[in-house]
Amino acid sequence: MSMQPTEPGDVPAETLRVARAAFPKGSLAIRIRDELGMLFRDKEFADLFPARGRPAWSPGRLAMVLVLQFVEGLTDRQAAGTVRARIDFKYALGLDLTDPGFDFSVLSEFRDRLVGVDAGRRLLDGILTAAREEGLLASGGKARTDSSHVLSAARELGWLEMVAETLRAALNELALVAPEWLTGVADPDWFRHYATRAEDSRFPKARSKQDEIGRRIGADGMRLLQVVTAPDAPGLLRSLPQVEILRKIWIQQFHLVEGEVHHRDPKDRPPGTKRLVTPYDSETRTGSKRDLDWDGYKVHLTETCGPGDLHLITIVATTAAAINDDRMAAVVHASLSQRELLPEEHRVDTGYANSPAMVAARRDYGVELHGPLQAVNSVQSSRGDGAYGQDAFTIDWDNERVTCPNGRTSRSWAVHSSQRRMPVLLVGFSVLDCRPCPHRRDCLSTPTTQRRQITLRPRAEYDTLRQTRVLQQTDEWKERYKIRAGVEGTIAQGVQRCDMRRSRYRGLTKTSLQHQLTGAAINLARIDAWLSGTSHAHTRVSHFAALQQSEGWPVLTD
Repeated sequence: MSMQPTEPGDVPAETLRVARAAFPKGSLAIRIRDELGMLFRDKEFADLFPARGRPAWSPGRLAMVLVLQFVEGLTDRQAAGTVRARIDFKYALGLDLTDPGFDFSVLSEFRDRLVGVDAGRRLLDGILTAAREEGLLASGGKARTDSSHVLSAARELGWLEMVAETLRAALNELALVAPEWLTGVADPDWFRHYATRAEDSRFPKARSKQDEIGRRIGADGMRLLQVVTAPDAPGLLRSLPQVEILRKIWIQQFHLVEGEVHHRDPKDRPPGTKRLVTPYDSETRTGSKRDLDWDGYKVHLTETCGPGDLHLITIVATTAAAINDDRMAAVVHASLSQRELLPEEHRVDTGYANSPAMVAARRDYGVELHGPLQAVNSVQSSRGDGAYGQDAFTIDWDNERVTCPNGRTSRSWAVHSSQRRMPVLLVGFSVLDCRPCPHRRDCLSTPTTQRRQITLRPRAEYDTLRQTRVLQQTDEWKERYKIRAGVEGTIAQGVQRCDMRRSRYRGLTKTSLQHQLTGAAINLARIDAWLSGTSHAHTRVSHFAALQQSEGWPVLTD
């Protein structure tokens, strides 16, 4: 299909007349068209289509349909039917009343084109650009960010199910591509064990029996990989996606011990950022947040939050579930900087807040990043007031020397790398000073430790940490930080309106497109509420809490 970009014209006169009569008070689609115009232009998507071929339905209109689809929670078939039948949708798209619309499969094809060039961000940007032109959005001010878990579209599998389904998926792909070759190399038992889905099997409850089945599946997979990679096997079989997934999962889950296949010990497996958990979505990873574990992805939402302003989502970022939040502050600020939407103050939770991120935000973007710092968890700090915590030591940065509370000075000062590959300073004291010290038990972490070592952040980060910890103890900071809680409502809106916590598609890029559309849909709904004068919902307060406020009882905080 080809595309000849056209500029959208005015709403046809008959469509305008009927829409005004049918919706005297307007609707979301009508108000958005009236106030913001046509949000997307065909030329913005010209790179998605070839120059020749059968003319495509207007991509600018299709982009608008995708966003409205998420606003109303419609399936592709329902969205196509709505364009064909609803007057307000025809009004928003500038269509004649007699326009038949398009086949519902066009939406899936258009999404694939967007995914192919990772163009989902254009949909959110189109709405933000229109809002900025109407004076509804500006840089500076305040912003807040939070993340939420996203379940994979692929069903969560137990360990035996996962390896059995991985092998079955590879056999299915080989049976489709090279049926005659597979018939010649397949073990007869494979048809009995892997012809049906693993969930239809009843695995034994005994651990010894499960281990036995696991070894059998592991051995069968090893044999399949051997014959696929044999010199006489067709070369194209090695590059098949499911065969490659089988190879990776078998490396992660099994190894040979004296010629026999054994399940790897959990400590011998790759970290969560690299470990595959399902053969049906190779980008799904296992995430963990507090007491929650899930297989899938993670979505990060950033929105403006100035008092009295329209709160709009400015950044939607989707990552693998195993990516920690502390890596995302720099990503968010870089994206906001490209779009000239950097805030002056950025409120985040503990997962994002750390000294490197705070220093980088101020240095690189002029943004003050605020979030509760994690508590100090050293052995000395947990012992109480009598312990020799890091704050009890005097640091001479210019001479690269640290003095302990008893007047002894450090003997070494070296740059090292932390477990997260961040630069740190490792300062060590002499054994000759620490061993005879009468306060040794208070200072050293264990009775067998010979000398004290201190790990310091670089000076700028260390100073930021100390200043921030002092600031966060003040009532003023706690009061100003309360504004961050509002982003929880945004996540709830995304979950309730667009089912944001469950991926509709497989793969990170498609899931990211879903979340860009979710952010665009929420923004449209908020702009419509702003234009129609709909006030924010009041924060719900329980009857007992309301009684406390009305009677003037003191509010207790931790």
